[in-house]
Amino acid sequence: MNKELIINAAPTGVEIALLEDKKLVELHHEKTDASFAVGDLYLGKVKKLIPGLNAAFVDVGFEKDAFLHYTDLSPFARSILKFTNLAMSDKNGEFDFAKFQIEPEIVKTGKINEVLNGKPNVLVQILKEPIAAKGPRLSCEISLPGRFVVVTPFNEIVAVSKKIHSSEERKRLHKIVEAIRPKNFGVIVRTAAEGKKTAELHEDLSTLVETWNAIQKNLKNAVAPAKIMSEQDKTTSILRDLLNEDFNKVIVNDKNIYNDTKNYIQKIFPDKAEIVSQYQNGLPIFDHYGITKQVKGAFGKTVNLDSGAYLIIEHTEALHVIDVNSGYKSVSASQEENALQTNLEAAEEIARQLRLRDIGGIIVVDFIDMKLPENRRKLQDAMEELMKPDRAKHAVLPISKFGLMQITRQRMRPEVNINTAEICPSCHGTGKITSTLLLEDEIEKRLSYLVTHQHKNLTLLTHPILHSHLTKGWFWNSIQAKWRKKYGIRFKVQPNTNYQLTEYHFFDQQEEEIKF
Repeated sequence: MNKELIINAAPTGVEIALLEDKKLVELHHEKTDASFAVGDLYLGKVKKLIPGLNAAFVDVGFEKDAFLHYTDLSPFARSILKFTNLAMSDKNGEFDFAKFQIEPEIVKTGKINEVLNGKPNVLVQILKEPIAAKGPRLSCEISLPGRFVVVTPFNEIVAVSKKIHSSEERKRLHKIVEAIRPKNFGVIVRTAAEGKKTAELHEDLSTLVETWNAIQKNLKNAVAPAKIMSEQDKTTSILRDLLNEDFNKVIVNDKNIYNDTKNYIQKIFPDKAEIVSQYQNGLPIFDHYGITKQVKGAFGKTVNLDSGAYLIIEHTEALHVIDVNSGYKSVSASQEENALQTNLEAAEEIARQLRLRDIGGIIVVDFIDMKLPENRRKLQDAMEELMKPDRAKHAVLPISKFGLMQITRQRMRPEVNINTAEICPSCHGTGKITSTLLLEDEIEKRLSYLVTHQHKNLTLLTHPILHSHLTKGWFWNSIQAKWRKKYGIRFKVQPNTNYQLTEYHFFDQQEEEIKF
């Protein structure tokens, strides 16, 4: 798979688009004034214990106190509390973490007030960013991710990713990491470590240990609430998590980010340093790579598919609902086969939409009804396969007897929501129309469909403004002329002042309107 990362630096922040085979699958926006990000470490002050919820509210500097549940405390919660106090009171820099005595683990079924009694200061990590009116969600299970390993202080466990299929390779990596692991650190070996040498793993591990030493240093004389350590910027974290042999382009329109990105890739993946390039064309970078157009087509309540089918995506407080609707094209005379093909096409787009919008929680999909169990099984298998590239934890449940598929997906950040509707000039802003960027493509798709069904001598009636757009330029250089040449038919475009701006209709040679 061909992967490209397009980075657009703007005054309000940095926009990051991930393309897979030229198709937009992830869109991230890192605001310049963003104060909370998943992975940030804070010195928090416990403000209120809620025994009924078995949770605590912790002040980390947000307008609403953050939420810390007992299950997110970590078995080593007492060790974290002890470490926090020792690091804060270390006046002379004599505290050596290698000599730190780990406290006994807390019980899984314990009570929050047994651990956080006295409302102490505690080192916490952002588990979920603030979403809607909720404050951040916290965890005391501290983890520091690197390129090849993840460090988990306060335990002695070494674990190897199960995605590394070779048992011999897992044993080799386990043996290497066990030999180089510092005292009081657990290590999780990531999938990217497969085939790596001891020196590469040791360098990655040493960098993370240095980060932990910096955290310990920052805790000295800190006053809660305070940020102790920021997660790497989103550009670097995406590169860290995604960079592989398929990732063949990183294009940046800002010199500073270009230098930082190139240096980072040079450090972690020297063979890939040449994939970074600086964009210097006059056209906006997202326009040049077709990202703006894809955003316009991918966001909004309705998402159109190539076959003419479409998705309706609705959001409620508790869940997301996606309705699959059939289109005007038929691949077979069999209704069951048509339903299967439309559902498979919709499944591919749904998997993309979940990543693109970062939709989390419960998602209910109402696919087109299919009678045959084997077709429902095909759809189930396809959805599971399509969801594999998704980095968020997820689960796909079998289709119910009502034809509904339930998907759960981990929600870490607020959902990406972009308004793609444009104010309609014909009604002075009282209504909305879908983006005109997509109208030309939509008309051509329908024209192509008509040509494949033996329609000739077609006439297209449109609003005068749209007519002007399709016929502008020299006769042989207009969009109308290009379509004539491409499809080899006689084709006319005529204006109609009674139409709305985006309204259009096809007519055959008998001047009968063609219905879709």
